[in-house]
Amino acid sequence: MSQAAAYPMPPSTASLAETWTFLEEGVDHIMVRLREGVSYSKYMALYTVAYNYCTSSRMHGSQEHQGLGGRTGANLMGSDLYNHLIKYFTNHLKTLKETSDPLLDEALLRYYAQEWDRYTTGANYINRLFTYLNRHWVKREKDEGRKNVYTVYTLSLSKNSKLAGAILRLIEMQRNGDTIDQGLVKKVIESFVSLGLDEQDSNKASLEVYKEHFETPFINATEKYYKTESEAFLSQNSVSDYLKKAEERLREEEDRVERYLNSSTRKTLIGKCEQVLIKDHSERMWEDFQNLLDYDKDEDLQRMYALLSRIPDGLEPLRRKFEEHVKRAGLSAVQKLVGAATEGDVDPKAYVDALLEVHKKNSETVQRSFRGEAGFVASLDKACREFVNRNAATGNSSTKSPELLAKHSDALLRKNNKVSEAEGLEDALNQVMILFKYIEDKDVFQSFYTTKLSKRLIHGVSASDEAEASMISKLKEACGFEYTNKLSRMFTDMNLSKDLTDQFKERMEQTHEAVDLEINFSIMVLGTNFWPLNPPTHDFTIPREILPTYERFQRYYQSKHSGRKLTWLWNYSKNELRTNYLNQKYILMTSSYQMAVLTQYNDVDTLSIDELQTATAVSKEILSQVLALLVKAKILVSDDSEQFDLNPSFKSKKIRVNLNMPIKAQETKEQTEVLKNVDEDRKFVIQATIVRIMKARKTMKNQPLIQEVISQISQRFAPKIPDIKKAIDTLLEKEYIERVDGTRDTFSYVA
Repeated sequence: MSQAAAYPMPPSTASLAETWTFLEEGVDHIMVRLREGVSYSKYMALYTVAYNYCTSSRMHGSQEHQGLGGRTGANLMGSDLYNHLIKYFTNHLKTLKETSDPLLDEALLRYYAQEWDRYTTGANYINRLFTYLNRHWVKREKDEGRKNVYTVYTLSLSKNSKLAGAILRLIEMQRNGDTIDQGLVKKVIESFVSLGLDEQDSNKASLEVYKEHFETPFINATEKYYKTESEAFLSQNSVSDYLKKAEERLREEEDRVERYLNSSTRKTLIGKCEQVLIKDHSERMWEDFQNLLDYDKDEDLQRMYALLSRIPDGLEPLRRKFEEHVKRAGLSAVQKLVGAATEGDVDPKAYVDALLEVHKKNSETVQRSFRGEAGFVASLDKACREFVNRNAATGNSSTKSPELLAKHSDALLRKNNKVSEAEGLEDALNQVMILFKYIEDKDVFQSFYTTKLSKRLIHGVSASDEAEASMISKLKEACGFEYTNKLSRMFTDMNLSKDLTDQFKERMEQTHEAVDLEINFSIMVLGTNFWPLNPPTHDFTIPREILPTYERFQRYYQSKHSGRKLTWLWNYSKNELRTNYLNQKYILMTSSYQMAVLTQYNDVDTLSIDELQTATAVSKEILSQVLALLVKAKILVSDDSEQFDLNPSFKSKKIRVNLNMPIKAQETKEQTEVLKNVDEDRKFVIQATIVRIMKARKTMKNQPLIQEVISQISQRFAPKIPDIKKAIDTLLEKEYIERVDGTRDTFSYVA
């Protein structure tokens, strides 16, 4: 009340001096002693005086200040009041600065935060007091384009002390492990943001003050701090330890942004940390990468990947090193296997297992340590493709790997495989497909697989039809319908053959006596175009014991299919013979050639090799191997290599005796035939591809044509350029294509 008496409320016509004296006391009370409180009547008195002064020129038509720059009336009144407010805030801030000058670091910040709260709260109240000034005079001035005119609240924020140094010292203390008042730092930093003024819109925050007075020196200090720390740390610690340190520091800085920095700083801060902590030391990391791979340090590999993935091109050197690492591991595994092999050939299962082990280990590394990143997957694939196709076991041959993989697949799909459960077999087939993906000459695998499948089907030794169908489905998915067409047709032929055998037996039972049908007979009629089977290259005299059955089926089949010709593949047929000359009856499982030899002993007990050759018409080379197997099994006995006697004392622990062992000459010949067929097929594939391309393009130059052929065929096999050139010459001769007149290297399609 005493103050109110000392400064009575001036009338609406009061002068500027009288008005400001009253207003200044109220403004000062709010800015300095707000905690003591302000009565509602006092606040309204202040508001009314400010309002009366701003509107007085209109009410009284004052001409007192006309001619001052052409600004009269309300313009001048508003300007006078605004200038007094500027002067007040300037003096007020000067007083605060003088008080804060002796203070340092945290004490300075605490004082600043305290005064900032008082200052901004008071300024808010004062802003409301001068609502009329803001709404009319300030708005009009800004609308007319005047600079440096702000609302009263914004005006009160336009001056500030420099505090960045104190904040930076506290942040450095925190980086060194000390505990600081993060709430205090956050409050001071937020004041820097509040101090930013958007010249276009004073109600909108601008980060210029924040960036100039805090962010820029903060980023510079951060760079200097981490540059010194990282260099010192690496000089005394391992790269593995440094990876942990860098990871921890980056996490701290991310946390710092969340806790008390403005979010706009994140990108600049983290970018600078990545440069100083990662990029500047990337060479050291790249150098140590091999060491981490060699010792399977998964956690360190994960950290290195995570860090280097944050900088441009940080991972590329790792990808190259990883590719070389996998390649070396694969080549080393096969070299070890070849060195341990007692005989020349490598065991297909051991070979496949060795390759898969390398792939599995490094594939797990890619998924676990490199998060399955596409670049590392590509490096793994490239390395695997290299060591799967070219290693110590393959030598210079590109056909060895597909051959061994096909043989391993054959072993898995046979009845006597060691994989007992269906799930285990399915997993094993999936593993085969992993390596199949890397095989370059897939046509070689196809040929060997087809040959092996034909043997499994003919001899009835497939593990199961489901497993066979599953494998064909996997191959079809990988290479398309055309790749597995023959395989599917082989199964069709097997089913048709079962039906044909049943129909033949039914017919024979209707037309012949049971005594004439003592021989149990089943037939397989296989399409020439789908089965990789070669007829015998020599004559064969059909034993009289099976001749009637042979002739009956010939007549029966011709009656059903008059236009077809049957070629009998005695070299693939098998038989079962029952012994009647021994006390113990045995079942002998034989090949047709063994059967032909043994049935000769129904009439005599001893025969020479020449007599047997005359009787069977089997070539002497094959006959010698057949006899050697029978002598080894002790069915026949021989003192020399010319005379062979039936052994009357033959004994075996098994009632069913398997004599049908593969003849080595046939196996070697089969392998040669497969590779020969592959070469022939390739010629036609290359020619067909060239014709297809030329038909679509009409004309093409030599080099682009060769590249297009390689591109289209490479999924099936890796074509050699001389073979493509030879195919082009062949097609020129056959007039499928021709050279364009006046050119040497341009071809056109001949319709």
